[in-house]
Amino acid sequence: MKQDFETIQKTDLKVTTGPVAAASSPAARAAPQRAQHIAFYLEDLRGGGVQRITLIIAGALAERGHRIELVTCSREGPLYNQIPAKVKYHELEAAPDLLARAYALAADPGGLGVMLWPLLLPLKLPKTLGYLPTLARYLRREQLDALFAATPYLNIVAVLARRLAGVTTRLIISEHTHLSTNLAHSGSGSKDWRRRYLPPLMHRAYMMADAIVAVSDGVADDLAAHIDIPRQAITRIYNPVFLPDLPDKAKEPVEHPWFSPGAPPVVLSVGRLGRQKDFPTLLRAFARVRATRQARLVILGEASDPGEQLKRSAELMALADELGIANELALLGFVSNPFAYMARAAVLVLSSVHEGFGNVLVEALTCGCPVVSTDCPSGPAEILDHGRFGPLVPVGDDVAMAKAICRVLDTPPNRERLRARAAFFSFEQAIDSYEKILIG
Repeated sequence: MKQDFETIQKTDLKVTTGPVAAASSPAARAAPQRAQHIAFYLEDLRGGGVQRITLIIAGALAERGHRIELVTCSREGPLYNQIPAKVKYHELEAAPDLLARAYALAADPGGLGVMLWPLLLPLKLPKTLGYLPTLARYLRREQLDALFAATPYLNIVAVLARRLAGVTTRLIISEHTHLSTNLAHSGSGSKDWRRRYLPPLMHRAYMMADAIVAVSDGVADDLAAHIDIPRQAITRIYNPVFLPDLPDKAKEPVEHPWFSPGAPPVVLSVGRLGRQKDFPTLLRAFARVRATRQARLVILGEASDPGEQLKRSAELMALADELGIANELALLGFVSNPFAYMARAAVLVLSSVHEGFGNVLVEALTCGCPVVSTDCPSGPAEILDHGRFGPLVPVGDDVAMAKAICRVLDTPPNRERLRARAAFFSFEQAIDSYEKILIG
């Protein structure tokens, strides 16, 4: 569809600049021979791993002299205040549902069969599809060198928008989660259709991209198997978690009294409040730990929206009360600098059912914090070298988790050895790889 998108009824693009002052970064280099115009596409700016990693990559490439823009469906979320100053920000507006469906069909008429159930017929339109018309207009107007998207629906919308805009923009899509496990835990009833209808649509859309990035080998292998694309078509790039300024952030003070010198050891967990992180298993494991020694549990993170936050927090506190550990549990919500907490915790525990990579494990290792993780698909086993740098326990097994936590508390590993392992996930190497694949 090559019509002029300026005919869309109203202004649908808001432009601002990133509100945070840029700091000098080791990622900065001499400006490339020709600076690339690159946009990163996100749904919102909540404090999830995808958003944080995307901002890191965008900021690093801006420091290297590229013209970087961040495009989101919504500016909602605490990370809006962490957009690097050199990154220009664009907020899209949603089009009416019927118009968005029509544009999806116009973008890829041959894909009608695979789009019908997941995109065109549902009574409730997938939220991100509503931004297809305005994203296409943005691409047509800006004539980008490259567009980077992450997560299935944003990837699909990015593919359709490029086709609709009729531009030659290089398109890189990425996966941050273990697809088959994610679909298996997507719920039943109204969500169950995803397991059947989403993979064929992903296959068609992903094969139209210029490159596909996965954040771990496990994610890449699973993606290739479940949407039937060649494994060699997927590039694995570990997330740039070992940040140059992370050690300095780890030294910043923590005001919470549980982290004071001489206080009982703190078991820390960091992640969004939701089913994936399986905090109930962590609470049951901690109750077993608490039965044998003094300890406290701190969880950093919030849910996807305020209503969900209240629900999830209430559920966890009710379980804590039932287990008799309510006085030893603190739910601190989103914090802008979790690294200071990691540097002072006795152990960080990742209790997830599934992951794409497991950023918090590398972050904790960088801070010299011992870790315990579920051996979930995928990422933790790659990060911890199958248990050499931290115990791996079965998913959902609170008994094994409690034993591993106690073992680490009794015999803490050498912190310098943990930091050396974290350095394996080189920031510079990751940024080099993203720069190379975006430029093509």
